[in-house]
Amino acid sequence: MSDTDVQPDPSDPFFANPVFGTDNIHQPGPVIPATAKEFPDPDLSLDDPEYGHRSTARRTIRDAKRVVVKIGSSSLTDETGSVSPERIDLIADALEARMDRGTDIIVVSSGSIACGMGPLGLSQRPTDLATKQAAAAAGQVLLAQEWARSFARYGRPIGQVLLTVADASRRDRARNSQRTIDRLRQLGIVPIVNENDTVTTSSATFGDNDRLASLVSHLTYADACVLLSDVAGLYDRNPAEPDAKFIAEVRSHRDLRGVIAGDGGRLGTGGMSAKVSAARLASQGGIPVLLTSTDNIGAALDQAMVGTCFWPAEDRLSAWKFWILYAAEAGGVLHIDGGAAQAMEHHNSLLPVGITKITGDFTSREVVDIVGPGGHLIGRGEVNYDAATLAGLMGKSSDELPDFAQRPAVHVDNLSTYANRLSRDYGATR
Repeated sequence: MSDTDVQPDPSDPFFANPVFGTDNIHQPGPVIPATAKEFPDPDLSLDDPEYGHRSTARRTIRDAKRVVVKIGSSSLTDETGSVSPERIDLIADALEARMDRGTDIIVVSSGSIACGMGPLGLSQRPTDLATKQAAAAAGQVLLAQEWARSFARYGRPIGQVLLTVADASRRDRARNSQRTIDRLRQLGIVPIVNENDTVTTSSATFGDNDRLASLVSHLTYADACVLLSDVAGLYDRNPAEPDAKFIAEVRSHRDLRGVIAGDGGRLGTGGMSAKVSAARLASQGGIPVLLTSTDNIGAALDQAMVGTCFWPAEDRLSAWKFWILYAAEAGGVLHIDGGAAQAMEHHNSLLPVGITKITGDFTSREVVDIVGPGGHLIGRGEVNYDAATLAGLMGKSSDELPDFAQRPAVHVDNLSTYANRLSRDYGATR
């Protein structure tokens, strides 16, 4: 008998084979080509208060050519916290149906930490930073695999874009992110954006992906933003309470008076309060927002007659001014008097004469906070001088300034204000 004829004896440790794959690790399913492009039916009836609403803002969302769609963690996972291929397929079906109408879609996908809980054997969302980052590292791979598999049913590739607060707060990195996402769209690739939870720290995060979706909406010049999670819309209190009232349209902050919003759930970080804040952030910048559940994604992307609609402000901020106001990292603070605050309200540049105090060691071209005489933050802008130079110019009129300092401290083109805080702040001093 030759050596090749010897059969392994399972009882012999020399021949015993190790057994791998006993843990319940996620395996991506097969790619089964889709046969139709249709919006999934909504998970509600015509009599439900969340359905059947019409408005001009909803028509804008319905006809938008570029839409950012945010998907919450609970919408992408099953009851055990594992990534759910069935749920992702439902979402991809609706997104593909909307893209088939000629709309560019940018997905902001939560779920990396939630999807990593299963492989790590975790039953609850981790609270310590190291375990969060480990779960994100494991989960992001699984999440990207499932997005790729699901869109492959339509022959459409995806591209993963992971962002940090530093990417959004620095001008050059924000513009690079913008160009990357824009190029993916031009190439027919679906951008899947998420916060890079593997490297972010608790002190330097977007807070939740609802806010990230609002920032991405402005960064990419989107026409509308759709925030999807496990809630059908905004109520004035917990919808489980019998006297809770559904809020269909939010035209201004006055429609939110008396609203009680809750925090995040077991798998995510963004509760209703975070969604309302993010929706207001986008709408104040001129982008209409639709807030509803992922179960209603078909109705949301088809006719936008479901959920709560946040109306856009009439004057949309440019992406540059929105970035200055809500994303850029401030290098210092300029304190100004009432006259300067009033000039800013009338869309004029900030001159050195109106500056009363400077804090921080900023350089020229850095973004700084601007605080009014009442002590409130009223705006932000890109400063034309470093802190040391500006300290020697502040309080002086143009006639008193040398030739090299005839530029404003902050030019109006690089100045962005919180309009609702401005008149209140300087008005209190008049």
